[in-house]
Amino acid sequence: MVQLAGKVAIITGGGSGIGKAIARAFAAEGCAVVLAARGAKRLAATAAELRDATGGVIVDIPTDITDEAQVAALFAQAMARFGRLDILVNNSGAFDSGRIDQLTLAAWNHVMGVNVTGAFLCTREAFRIMKDAGGGRIINIGSIAGQRPREHSAPYTTSKHAIWALTQCTALDGREFGIAAGCLHPGNVLVERRQHGRAASGKGDEREPMISPDDIARTALLMVTLPPEANMLEAIVMPIGQKYLGRG
Repeated sequence: MVQLAGKVAIITGGGSGIGKAIARAFAAEGCAVVLAARGAKRLAATAAELRDATGGVIVDIPTDITDEAQVAALFAQAMARFGRLDILVNNSGAFDSGRIDQLTLAAWNHVMGVNVTGAFLCTREAFRIMKDAGGGRIINIGSIAGQRPREHSAPYTTSKHAIWALTQCTALDGREFGIAAGCLHPGNVLVERRQHGRAASGKGDEREPMISPDDIARTALLMVTLPPEANMLEAIVMPIGQKYLGRG
């Protein structure tokens, strides 16, 4: 028996990497999935690939989640198509690195805009729908960087601290309406931009231990298939061999 039959999910940053893996896992369990990302061509290709692989209902809606109007349109189109929303996965992310004194304001604003403001805008739209429907689940993809930063990562690390705070506030505001919010913190994940085996920041060029996006997807699936009275507020999934405590 599929675990998400009849459910509908919106996954941002769904064209590749972790978002794509989560979409595949959800669709395989009977969930209709709406993929959102800025890159329309790659998003459409991913949707077609996942439809072929899972036989599921996969819809792609190109969206810049930093644009309030585009976010509103994304959720309106999803509701027009399916009439419900059960799950939101805030996965879209941006990264920029550099020593603090060398960072530009544009770089800072870009990372904060995608990682924090975009997640807020999507959360607000989902909350409004879920509140009236009697509940739902919101999963935010954080990072262990929010707890143990690397050097030269101020915008990204700060944004992931903020995502953990947004998760807690969403969980508090949502519990009277049956809305659960949880934060999933990946460690090093072997996504497309890390095929060289190195993380996105840090001084060294050595290869690092990596896990598969599917490992994150399995955890996300667990989080959204808990019984309605249970919530996994926070989860960390990382390679056993990854430097973590005291890294940097």
